[in-house]
Amino acid sequence: MESLAVNTVKALAMDAVQKANSGHPGMPMGMAEIAVTLWGRFLKVDPDVPDWPNRDRFVLSNGHGSMLLYSMLHLCGFPITMDHLKNFRQWGSPTAGHPEIHQKLGIEMTTGPLGQGFGTGVGMAIAETHLRARLGEDLVDHRTFGFVSDGDLMEGVSAEAGSLAGRFELGKLIYLYDDNDISIDGSTDITFAEDVGKRFQAQGWHTQEIDGHDLDAIDEAIEAAINLEDRPSLVICHTHIAHGAPNAQDTAASHGSPLGDEEIALAKEAMGYPVDRKFEVDTEVYEFFEGAMAWGREERAKWDKRLESADEERRALWEELHSSAPISLDGPEFTIGEKMATRSASGKVYSEIAEKVPGFLGGSADLVASTKTVIDSSRRYSAADPTSRDIPYGVREHAMGCITNGMAVHGGLKPYAATFFVFSDYMRPAVRLSALMSAPSVWVWTHDSVFLGEDGPTHQPIEHLPSLRAMPNLWLIRPADANETIAAWEIALNRHDGPVGLLLTRQDLPILPTDRAGVAQGGYVLREGGDVTIFASGSEVHVALDAAAELESGDIAARVVSLPCWELFAEQDEEYRSSVLGDAPRVAVEAAASFGWERIVGTEGLILGIDHFGESAPDTVIAEKLGYTGPAVAARVREHLSTSS
Repeated sequence: MESLAVNTVKALAMDAVQKANSGHPGMPMGMAEIAVTLWGRFLKVDPDVPDWPNRDRFVLSNGHGSMLLYSMLHLCGFPITMDHLKNFRQWGSPTAGHPEIHQKLGIEMTTGPLGQGFGTGVGMAIAETHLRARLGEDLVDHRTFGFVSDGDLMEGVSAEAGSLAGRFELGKLIYLYDDNDISIDGSTDITFAEDVGKRFQAQGWHTQEIDGHDLDAIDEAIEAAINLEDRPSLVICHTHIAHGAPNAQDTAASHGSPLGDEEIALAKEAMGYPVDRKFEVDTEVYEFFEGAMAWGREERAKWDKRLESADEERRALWEELHSSAPISLDGPEFTIGEKMATRSASGKVYSEIAEKVPGFLGGSADLVASTKTVIDSSRRYSAADPTSRDIPYGVREHAMGCITNGMAVHGGLKPYAATFFVFSDYMRPAVRLSALMSAPSVWVWTHDSVFLGEDGPTHQPIEHLPSLRAMPNLWLIRPADANETIAAWEIALNRHDGPVGLLLTRQDLPILPTDRAGVAQGGYVLREGGDVTIFASGSEVHVALDAAAELESGDIAARVVSLPCWELFAEQDEEYRSSVLGDAPRVAVEAAASFGWERIVGTEGLILGIDHFGESAPDTVIAEKLGYTGPAVAARVREHLSTSS
């Protein structure tokens, strides 16, 4: 029966890719035995409640083989229908070319960019260990399984995430590696000849090598990995890409192209499968997987009863961890005129956030002292202390981003990750996936402009702000002072349908008469005036106010608008946006690349941005040299008004 199930998976993959005339048939055929063994004998899931919190997580990191996942979900009774398989890669179908997160269908995360699934799975495993330690194993006790490819393990993020997984002794993390010796350009020997097993052993993993087409060997390897609790496991499965196709097997061409009708017929004939059968499944195969899913259904029902009967304290914690109730922050009292860096203001609210949001946890890329992101400085997350909410990532921004996403999509947690804004470059694939998945990850980026000073242009972000503003579904908030920073955190904590990036300063900024409620609208009028409107964000807002005061002495009434979040501002109704934008000539002041500001100030407006790299110097010198002082901005505004009139 398992052999028939394996052949059915291969046939569905071949037929769907052929019908779409697009896709990757080789991997589903090469990993079919592994998938049938895992889903048929081990995976604890319930197709009737696909998003059951205590289910095992399955991550298809090699997402190009998506038809393998869709076939397994369909056969196991998840809400993926045969019509969905027939409409593989078609408009509106949930069977996209690469898996896109839809946990109610059984798709745990969006995969495709290689290595991201590997790293995100590590985050899921960390979430499990943390929640199990806090809630007890009767409420949280599941594993994270994943399929990974040569490409996943070539990507550097797998080295970073693998190192952390080994260091944290994530014993419930099990990856099955499709070692088929083939990449798109040919044999993996061209570029990938290292001993993968020894590499992972050096990182603290348990490794095994097996024949990936031997059902009993796969079973024994998974069982051995499950029985090992103190280390993550990598099962190296030696496989053949397009296994069973007489001419396509072991060829690079089978990776990303349909096999063709003739080769499909030969493959079906070779494995004793009816050649003319397309998109049909034997009743016995459905019955086999129905039986395989019975265990997960039973476990889910038992879990429901355990949750109902849990003691009051743990039940209350469970409800808090999974609540979407609004969070309101008080924050400390700040005195107008005093100065404080927004990174410092952010740090001062961490204890309050931790108290009000029990799922709040995260860490920085070896920069806690600089980013001011710490909940309890006396403890760090580790195998010995998994209840700690401060995760030491080391200098691993790539993995930190993936792991944060993994914790976010796992559920029950509100994770953040922190580093210098310029190093968001290292995190960008994970940040993009957080936006694509609508994952509620919080990205804390400090040292947000050239005014970080002496470290110079290598550490001074210029283009990062406009480039990330171009990313759909990512909210970027650049607060002008300590009060706006508290408001920014409120927004981040209350967003559940996507990521938020907080951009915070290294340098001290004056506490201004800012409006926390205005931050929630993305922008608001901070000073009235009818002759010109100066828009600014973050550390340039106080400069705009100084410029307005300077202009007032010359009989120019300047209006100042703080615009901390373009995305939220765009969501306001037209009446509100018009009231903020006004009819006067417009000027934008921001210490970043000017790209994008034309959407706010129009083609006739003045944009005072930085379209070149910075310099190494104290922040006050940089401000003076680049013209980010009140008098300098006022002079440019006067010049602009005189020439435009």
